[in-house]
Amino acid sequence: MPFWLKASSLVGSIMVLIALAIAFLKQLIAFIGFLTFAFKIAIVLLFIAVIGGVGFLILRSMNDRKRSSD
Repeated sequence: MPFWLKASSLVGSIMVLIALAIAFLKQLIAFIGFLTFAFKIAIVLLFIAVIGGVGFLILRSMNDRKRSSD
């Protein structure tokens, strides 16, 4: 096997490993971005549910107070 072919296969394999590591890190960063986005959406939905629950309790207590006065 000629020397240049052996050298190019070694350099090529190192370059492929570097490219795979870069691709893996890009996918990992994208996955972390997706997880943080999903976490933010869950927090917003939880906040909306809490606000809705408080509104429901206020309306129910107003209804109960109206019934008890009649």
